[in-house]
Amino acid sequence: MSDKPAKRGRGAPTKFNAEMAEKICHLVTEGHSLRQIAKQPGMPVPSTITLWLLRHDDFSVQYTRAREIQADRFADEIVGIADDGTNDWIERERKDGSKDIVLDHEHVDRSRLRVDARKWLMARMAPKKYGERVTQELIGKDGGPINISQRLNLGGLGATERAQLRAILERRAGRPGAGAQRA
Repeated sequence: MSDKPAKRGRGAPTKFNAEMAEKICHLVTEGHSLRQIAKQPGMPVPSTITLWLLRHDDFSVQYTRAREIQADRFADEIVGIADDGTNDWIERERKDGSKDIVLDHEHVDRSRLRVDARKWLMARMAPKKYGERVTQELIGKDGGPINISQRLNLGGLGATERAQLRAILERRAGRPGAGAQRA
């Protein structure tokens, strides 16, 4: 046995609590991550929140909606970050004592990083709304429709089975009743 005392939890709740779940969702809509939320006094650790999401459908739906709202919030923040040029230029003193106004590349790069991080998160939080739309068009020979044909070996089917299959295929082709009598 070790002489060290057992490590104790932070006293955060582990039993599901609807009021706590609502508070978590509110913090998510304000832009907080689960790690940031868990650091607040009295809040559960991220793994507990994840378990609640798996076990409580109402909370899962509420949390999903909170993440969608968070993505919208990030969209608003992106515009603010991109439009804010207050620290893009800094005054630098030359060796001769004269001063120049120069672009602060570090600040501009940090702003770009902040925008890119939000865009990446938004695309994952609300992919239908903020994800990249990728479409693919399939065309046949000379730009025409794709001709799909496949031959089936029906040799192992009996006469009754072939007649049933023929009737099904003809009904799907818009010819109800046709061929049902043939074997």
